[in-house]
Amino acid sequence: MKKILLFLLILPFIAIGQEKGITFEQGLNWNQIKEKAKKENKYIFVDIFTTWCGPCKYMSSTVFPQKKVGDFFNAQFVSTKIQMDKTDKDNEEIKSWYEEAERFAKDYNIAAYPTFLIFNPQGELVHRMVGGGDADEFIERSKDALRPETQYYSLLKAFHDNPTDLALAHRMVRAANTAYDEATVTQAEDIIISHTKPENLTKECAAYLIANTRTSRSKAFELLRDNPEKIDALLEKNGSANRVLATVAINEVLGTKIDFNTEPNWEALKAEISGKYSNINFDPIFKLMKAQYYVQSRDWSSLTDIVNSYLTSEDLTSNQLNSFAWEIFENSTDAACLDAALKWSKKAVEQDARSAYLDTYANLLYKKGDKTNAIKWQEQALSLANDDEQDNYSDTLSKMKSDLPTWEL
Repeated sequence: MKKILLFLLILPFIAIGQEKGITFEQGLNWNQIKEKAKKENKYIFVDIFTTWCGPCKYMSSTVFPQKKVGDFFNAQFVSTKIQMDKTDKDNEEIKSWYEEAERFAKDYNIAAYPTFLIFNPQGELVHRMVGGGDADEFIERSKDALRPETQYYSLLKAFHDNPTDLALAHRMVRAANTAYDEATVTQAEDIIISHTKPENLTKECAAYLIANTRTSRSKAFELLRDNPEKIDALLEKNGSANRVLATVAINEVLGTKIDFNTEPNWEALKAEISGKYSNINFDPIFKLMKAQYYVQSRDWSSLTDIVNSYLTSEDLTSNQLNSFAWEIFENSTDAACLDAALKWSKKAVEQDARSAYLDTYANLLYKKGDKTNAIKWQEQALSLANDDEQDNYSDTLSKMKSDLPTWEL
């Protein structure tokens, strides 16, 4: 039952961790947090957020409370949160961090949310990540902070010392994208793209451009924009170049204008972005943005309609299909919504029969009343489950066999 952040989370756009999730320190100032980390020989994980940031809220409500996330972070880190904006609802503890928040913004060049800073047990900044993601991905990204060879600032120093090293540039562009270090991304990409001519594009080059284009001011963006048909042909997937171009453009032009507390004026936003980039098709990504809004506003009927509409025009990834289906399973009892979610889940399984997707499919079958097939698929999910999933999937299977609901009533 893997929850996936549904759009634009590689790039940016909060509730304390629940009992099984990350334990965020309360009542301690920054010096006391550093003292605690040094005493316990743990790294420091700092979640830097604002109250208006949609992905920040997603991480706090959906990712941070998960048991596997808590198990990893609580063992390795002393964790804290720093709110960067000021509101009338701020309590005394948040107010006590106002001055520290201003210092963090200045000293660590905080320009996007959520930003995650990681300090070593001696209180030295070693790693930086920007933007959220699903639980498994976020854990993997955070593991880089624990290894000197993958810590962002160590890699950055090596890159600056060897600015023409092509292999190092490839590593640097991936890390700099995660850190939202646009200047370094552009510098590293320019080194890579300088070795690539449009007439000599290969499938490997096309895949690299799709995976690593993050700013319209890069040569990679220019190469994608000028050769979309060739990129799509090399990858044998229509729309690949357009999706990346649209994602980059929306983050740069509309990123700070979208607040999912209220439904945006979708047509006005689309008109604004289309006016600047007339050669990019923004319809698919706006459908995903609407879907995310309907998830957050718990409008399951509208979510069903928009995902079904999306499926008629362009394929969703298996992650997206699974995540949408799981949202419906957990939250809706409407027959039409459940039927649609079962269709999405089946497609995800057909694309990628991993345990998390099988678990979602089994749960939807069970909620629809097909106990026999639900048990069969849940047994398959359990057979493929990793150690972190075993207990959860086994418990779900037991509930199915005992005619107990596998969802919260």
